[in-house]
Amino acid sequence: MATGQRALNPSERLDWLRLLRTDNVGPITFYQLLARFGSAEAALAALPEIVHRGGRGKPLTIASRATAEREMQLLDQAGARLVAWGEPDYPPALLAVEDAPPLLSVKGDPTVFSRHPIAIVGARNASANGRRFARDIALQLGQRGLLVVSGLARGIDGAAHEGALATGTAAVFAGGIDKIYPHENRALAESIAETGVLVAEMPVGTEPQARHFPRRNRIISGTSLGVLVVEAALRSGSLITARFALEQGREVFAVPGSPLDPRCNGTNDLIRNGATLVESVDDILRELTPHLSTPLNEPKRRDFAAASEGSPSDSELAQTRKKVIELLSPTPVPVDELVRQCHSSPALVVTILLELELAGRVERHPGNLVSLRSVP
Repeated sequence: MATGQRALNPSERLDWLRLLRTDNVGPITFYQLLARFGSAEAALAALPEIVHRGGRGKPLTIASRATAEREMQLLDQAGARLVAWGEPDYPPALLAVEDAPPLLSVKGDPTVFSRHPIAIVGARNASANGRRFARDIALQLGQRGLLVVSGLARGIDGAAHEGALATGTAAVFAGGIDKIYPHENRALAESIAETGVLVAEMPVGTEPQARHFPRRNRIISGTSLGVLVVEAALRSGSLITARFALEQGREVFAVPGSPLDPRCNGTNDLIRNGATLVESVDDILRELTPHLSTPLNEPKRRDFAAASEGSPSDSELAQTRKKVIELLSPTPVPVDELVRQCHSSPALVVTILLELELAGRVERHPGNLVSLRSVP
C-alpha cells in the first residue's frame, strides 16, 4: 500500500486480515513484512520460507481465506466493519504510533476522530467526586469541539463517556467489538455507537483478558493528543496509559487529590513528575492550544513497496543470523544495540529478527526491545 490515504479493495482486506491473524505476526512484524514484500498477498506466500530460515521446527499456522471471510461475516452481523491502517476512517493520530493496529474493528462513526481527541481514564472504584469531575470535564471538552476517548471501564471511564455522550465519544475495547465489558455498560456502549464510535483491535468474539488491557491502553493514548488521569492508584492500568502517552509523545494531565486517598496517589505522583495539573477544562486547553490551531494530521506514513534489488546473500544472512542469536538472551535488548554490536546494516538485522520472530524464537517488547525465547 502506497503512502497517502486509500481504501483497500476486498481482496487486499482479506489478505491483510489473514496475515494479521497468522501465528507470531504482531503489528510491527506485519508492517515489516509489507515493507519487505510490498503486499500482504506476497508476504503470505513468503512466510513458509521465512520461518524455515528462522529455524522453526513445525509449519506456521497461516490463517485461511475461509477463516478471514468468516470473521468478516461475524463483524457484519455485529454491525461493525474493519478499518485498515492508512484508510481515510483510521484514527489520524494513531497513524504515527509504531505498533498501531494494522486493522481496527469499528462500530458507529469513525469520522469523529477527525476532531481533536483527548483521553480520560482513571480508577474503576472511583469516588463520587471523581466521577462527577470526569463527567463534567468531558461534557465541557465535548462542547469545546474535542473528542473524548476512554475504555468503557467502570468508574472514571464510564463517567467520561456519559459526559461526552451528547457530542460523541469513542470507546476502545479490550476484547472483540461484540464483547462489551463490563456488562453493566452495555446500554452505554449502544448509546456511544449511535453518536460516536466503538473500537477494538482483537478479533470479533474475543473475550477480554488481563493481557489485552495494556494493548487497549496504547490505543487509547495513541488516538489522542493527551491523556487526563482522574484518580489512579500507584499501580493501575491508568498509569500504564499515561506511560504509553509519554512514549508516544502525547501530553499527560492529572487531577490532584487528597494524599489520604490511595486512589489519588498515582495522579499526585504524575504531577510530581511533570504532568500538567488540571483543575478545570482551561488547564487542558491551555496546553493543547498549539495543536488545536491546525488540522489533526500526523506526518508519519509507511510506504509499502515491493522488495528492492540487491537482497543479501544466503551466506551473509547466515553469518548475521549467527551473530544475532549469539547476542540475544532472555533479557530484552534494544534492536539498535544489536545492530551496533553485529556491525551489520539495520536492514539486515531487522530481516534476521523478522525471521526469528516468525519462527517463534524471538519475542518483541515495547520500546523496540527484543529477547530470545525457547524454540516451540
